[in-house]
Amino acid sequence: MKAVRIHKYGGPEVLKYEDAPRPEPGEDDLLIRVHAAGVNPADWQIRSGKRTVLEEPFSLIPGFDVSGVVEATGSGVTHFQVGDAVYGMLPGAYAEYVAGPAASVAHKPRCLDHIHAAAMPAVALTAWQALFDAGELSAGQTVLIQAAAGGVGHIAVQLAKWAGARVIGTASGRNEDFLRKIGVDEFIDYRTRRFEDVVRDVDVVLDAVVRDADEAIDALAGETLERSWSVLKKNGVLVSICTRPSSETAAAHGVRGKYILAQSNAAQLTEIAGLVDAGHVKPTIDTVLGLKDARKAHELSQTGHTRGKIVLRVVE
Repeated sequence: MKAVRIHKYGGPEVLKYEDAPRPEPGEDDLLIRVHAAGVNPADWQIRSGKRTVLEEPFSLIPGFDVSGVVEATGSGVTHFQVGDAVYGMLPGAYAEYVAGPAASVAHKPRCLDHIHAAAMPAVALTAWQALFDAGELSAGQTVLIQAAAGGVGHIAVQLAKWAGARVIGTASGRNEDFLRKIGVDEFIDYRTRRFEDVVRDVDVVLDAVVRDADEAIDALAGETLERSWSVLKKNGVLVSICTRPSSETAAAHGVRGKYILAQSNAAQLTEIAGLVDAGHVKPTIDTVLGLKDARKAHELSQTGHTRGKIVLRVVE
C-alpha cells in the first residue's frame, strides 16, 4: 500500500510518501480501507519528536483521524461487517489501509462524506471529553472557548450550544461571522480586546490554543492560559487540551484546573454521529489535500491559523 511515513524526527521534510506493508487485523480488529485522514496538531508534534521518543531507525505512519470502509474483520468482531462505513481514532491513518481495535471506531455519520467524517474523531472526542467529562458543563452555564475557530474549538462551540450553555468564543476578527453562525453568543477578537477585561464569572474555560506552532504562538498560548484563571467563578474549572494547568495556581484562585488527552471512545463517537445527523454539529474543512501532500498539510497546520480542519484525501 501507499503511506506517508517518517524514519527520523524533524520538520515536515521528513514525511515520505512511499510503499509500506499493508497491516493485518488481529482477532478484535478491523482492517479499514482509508478514504480520508484528518490532520491534527498532535501529528506534527509527534513528527518533530515532541510527544514520542523512538530509537532510530524506525518507521512510523502518523495520523489518528480516519474515515473509510471496513475491508476485513477479525474473528472476534461481531458488530461490524465488510463494507460498513466507519470513522474513528486509529494510529497510522496516513495510509491506504489501517488496522486497529473495533472498539475504537463507530459507524460514520450518514450525512457526512468521508472527507468531513475524517475531520471529526479527534477534535469531537477532545471537545466532548473536555466540556462534559472534565468540565461537567450543563445547561444554563457559561463557557469561554479559547481559539474557538480552530479544529477543537469550532466543534466545542456547537456541542456547548447543543447542551444549552451560553458560549463566549475568542478568535481573530476574520472569524466573527463564522463563529456567530455556529452558535457563539459573545465574540471576542483577541487581537483588539483582552478577554479578561470583559468576561467574568464563567463556569468553564476550554483552553484550545495550539502550542508549539512557533515561538510567538507558543508564548501567546501560555499567556492565554494564565490570563484565563481570573475569569472563572469560584469552583469553576479551566480545562486545557495542550498544557497541564498548575494545581497551585488553581487553588490560589479558588478554582480547578484539568488537562485532558482525548481517548478513543466508540460510545461517544456513536452519540456524536447522531448529533451530526440531527443537524446539531457540522465540521468545517479548511483545506483538502492529497495523501502525498502531507508535508504541505503539516506546514499549514503549524501556522496555527486554520479555520476548522485540514484533511488528506486518500481515495480520489
